[in-house]
Amino acid sequence: MAQGIIENLIHELTKLPGIGRKTAQRLAFFILTMPEESAKDIAKAINDVKDKARFCSRCFNITDTELCEICRDESRDKTKLCVIEEPSNILVVERSKTFNGLYHVLLGSISPIDGITPDKLKIAELVERVRLDSVSEVIIATNPNTKGEMTAQYIKDILKPFNVKVTRIAYGLPIGSDIEFADEVTLSKALEGRREM
Repeated sequence: MAQGIIENLIHELTKLPGIGRKTAQRLAFFILTMPEESAKDIAKAINDVKDKARFCSRCFNITDTELCEICRDESRDKTKLCVIEEPSNILVVERSKTFNGLYHVLLGSISPIDGITPDKLKIAELVERVRLDSVSEVIIATNPNTKGEMTAQYIKDILKPFNVKVTRIAYGLPIGSDIEFADEVTLSKALEGRREM
């Protein structure tokens, strides 16, 4: 019986990205030996995320309130808007301590082969923010790969009618990689060296 519940935990852990069977096995046995309170804290944190997490109504970051902490922060530069693909990218950009503007999360990138067209992303909402807010610069920080470049070009074209400067982060990031895996220095240099599109 105990073997079945351990096997079930291992099976569930392998569903996490980057967790193979051996790592899942190590984690399962670690969880088994950790103090009960610590294991319950992990389970509660997972439940809380699933129960309370939602998208910010303005920028589509992850939050547990109507507006995320960044959108509520009055000290941030509201004239600069950094466009990224996923909420996890915000954490990486924030760690660089270079950008003090606001964000707009697309929740993906354009990929016709995967059926992801512009209407399936938060691009219409981006256009609306540029139209209604006092945005003077849109910094496109999509991943430097084919999908990210296609998305960046589409956004540049769709924002042409508006009186807004559109820049792209510089290629301090390796082509074909994801922003999520960049270190702070590389991302900081990429933001500082952004260029107009």
